[in-house]
Amino acid sequence: MALDRIAVVGAGAWGIALANAIARAGRSVLLAARNGAGVLAKTRESPRLPGVRLDDRVAVAPMGAELSGCDAILLAVPSQAMRAAARAIAPMLREGTPVIACAKGIERGTRRFMSEVIAESAPVALPAILSGPSFAAEVARGMPAAVTLATREEAVAAALSRALGSPVLRPYHSTDVRGVEIGGAAKNVLAIAAGIVAGRGLGASAAAALVTRGFAELARFGRAFGARAETLTGLSGLGDVILTCSSSQSRNFSYGVALGRGEKAQAPHALAEGIFTAPVLVEMANDKGIDIPIASAVADILAGRASVDAATETLLTRPFRAEG
Repeated sequence: MALDRIAVVGAGAWGIALANAIARAGRSVLLAARNGAGVLAKTRESPRLPGVRLDDRVAVAPMGAELSGCDAILLAVPSQAMRAAARAIAPMLREGTPVIACAKGIERGTRRFMSEVIAESAPVALPAILSGPSFAAEVARGMPAAVTLATREEAVAAALSRALGSPVLRPYHSTDVRGVEIGGAAKNVLAIAAGIVAGRGLGASAAAALVTRGFAELARFGRAFGARAETLTGLSGLGDVILTCSSSQSRNFSYGVALGRGEKAQAPHALAEGIFTAPVLVEMANDKGIDIPIASAVADILAGRASVDAATETLLTRPFRAEG
């Protein structure tokens, strides 16, 4: 299938990074900005990514009819804005156009994964998901990264990977849409927990234990919702856990650090997807009887039901058990 004309909806840090990466892959790229398209088209720089220039091969335009001629569309918007973005592009889509969610989260209220949100909001689209260990600033600058791209049709997933891939961005393709979505969403909650451990100064041993047991929770949750084991231990699962649980570049990790230090949340932390995902993840786990104590502790801290110290004590005083 021809995938020469690609659009990226959303001119935030991740949207700009993806547009730059696709341009390097030799594709025609349209970056559709919901706000400030004129300024970005003129300056070729955004305050979201200071010091990063938008590739000259990327066309910038407001959201509009230009999207109707695109072979695939990437939605680089936050998870809680995914439904509105999908509805906005729905009238411009041809039957079977791949629409790729580039957010890592679960919709509040509906408990829908991103591919489900796209399917409901743009019925003619072929939903897909792009996720994996990747920071926007690094991808935008052309530093190497590998991700997972999944859709239910393997041939389309493979074609999209070839279309978006380049020597510095390597997408591995998959048909395990749910597994990729779960890894991306659950790891954000785990990253907040890892940040809390770091901010509280609990030490490297505690951090290693937290991430290991947290990944066990992620895997339990994933298996219960039909994810494949190889997906959970792949780039979009374990790979993303390793990245976001260890770097201040992660909004979720840095938000957790602030919580651990007892600081008030600052404006950039509002973009930490794990804040919205934690309570939904716990609700979904409870409905299926899945034990996810670390995610539950994060949800309790975020909701003000427990202090950081109380939640930590609860985790440390759980009954001893076999590992698994």
